[in-house]
Amino acid sequence: MKKGLLRSCCRLAAGAALFAAAGSASAAWPDKVIRIVVPFAAGGSTDLIARKIAEGLGQRLSANVIVENRPGAGGTVGTEYVARQPADGYTILMGSVSTHGSAPCVYSKLPYDAIKDFTPLTVVATIPNVMSVNRSVPANTLQEFVALLKKDPEKYSFASNGQGTSNHLAAELFKTTAGVSIVHVPYRGSGPALIDLVGGQINMMMDVVMTSYPYIKDGKIKALAVTSPQRSAMLPDVPTVAESGYPGYEAMVWFGMLAPANMPEPLRQKLTDGLVQTLHTPAMKTYLEQQGAQVSDVAGPAFGAMIKDEISKWCKVVKQANIHLD
Repeated sequence: MKKGLLRSCCRLAAGAALFAAAGSASAAWPDKVIRIVVPFAAGGSTDLIARKIAEGLGQRLSANVIVENRPGAGGTVGTEYVARQPADGYTILMGSVSTHGSAPCVYSKLPYDAIKDFTPLTVVATIPNVMSVNRSVPANTLQEFVALLKKDPEKYSFASNGQGTSNHLAAELFKTTAGVSIVHVPYRGSGPALIDLVGGQINMMMDVVMTSYPYIKDGKIKALAVTSPQRSAMLPDVPTVAESGYPGYEAMVWFGMLAPANMPEPLRQKLTDGLVQTLHTPAMKTYLEQQGAQVSDVAGPAFGAMIKDEISKWCKVVKQANIHLD
């Protein structure tokens, strides 16, 4: 009896020590550099937004917050890297619909589990795509463009940032929704794709509002519809796909902050609070709105549930379009 009691006391003492150590580490955090890992090249939309967040989060936490770019394989290289790091609050991933929505569907051998290997912190923002066509395309509305596609399905083409990317899948979802056929031409990024859209080498592209907007504003391409549930503040005169006759259609680009799995709850809460407060400052909200993005209120478990829904949605599209990258 005495030995059993002693063993119980020892287990309780060990558990208390571990709890105290975790609490102490959380209380001391942050006492070194926090890295926001962007799994894409510097200069893109994900990178630019991450750098603004790093600046604001650093000021809020009185810490040194830096951005580290680890591009490769459609964002999966940097994402896997974060998944293998300690869940100590010093390494955060700037994830996206690509890394945690479409990648689990298009890669049969993805080197991480988008759900089990991460602690969801908060969605940063959502950005709609805009469907645009070359000026020579004889259509000024989505309905008119669909009529052209149904009349001559082999004549028209659409560009994407690459096979299996979010804007590729957004277009594939539209093809299924509208019951049309259009030839896919993958590019290595939105820059060269937009140049060829302007030049008429391809006819249509779905791309985030922030990068297409300058071409639309200058009249170099025609915007037919946006893929969000509501119209974009940057393009208030452009209807949504749903408004244009396809209710329920939605294909948003989103960015979100995630940490490695099994982060202690007190630390997760402190980090999430810091990020949410940073995102809701007037300066940050204004910056995101200028990029055509909207700050999100989805955080914690709700973000985790959103990731599951996104994977389910895009895997159906991938299966129907028979897309595989390995």
